[in-house]
Amino acid sequence: MNFGRYAILAIVVVVIMAAVGILFFVSAANAEVVKAGDNVSVYYTGSFTNGTVFGSNVGQAPLNFTVGAGQLIPGFDFGVVGMRLDQNKTITVTPQEGYGEVNSSLFVSVPVNAFGVNSTANIIIGTPVTRIANGIQEHGVIAAVGSNDVTVNFNSPLAGHTLVFKIEVVAIHKP
Repeated sequence: MNFGRYAILAIVVVVIMAAVGILFFVSAANAEVVKAGDNVSVYYTGSFTNGTVFGSNVGQAPLNFTVGAGQLIPGFDFGVVGMRLDQNKTITVTPQEGYGEVNSSLFVSVPVNAFGVNSTANIIIGTPVTRIANGIQEHGVIAAVGSNDVTVNFNSPLAGHTLVFKIEVVAIHKP
């Protein structure tokens, strides 16, 4: 008689374990993953391939964006697709998926007098410059100083670089 009770108990334990296993796999399969159109919140650290960090929001407010809406560079935007809540991932973004290659047409020659001076003595390479073109404010940096003109680079400082992002998804909001 005791053998029968142990057999029934063993069957009950096996059934419970099977049910728990099925629930685990079903819940894992249905766990939310990031898809185009989702609004996500992420923490990120961006660096160049040599490890130099150029930006991070870790310890600050998360970055919120709608995946696939074109709010971010394509490599980052679609790099989060398929990630799960609280997942960490490192992605590498080529210049084509990021800020593009350096565009020589964005190096603009400007007469020295446009800077409100008559000489280049106080114009320093690396100085940030802002212009308004077609009603849009553009930021550049002085790249070269000649005797009568100054060359300003209006490319993004991240143009031409392969970028590495460490990303953590902290919220997924389905539409």
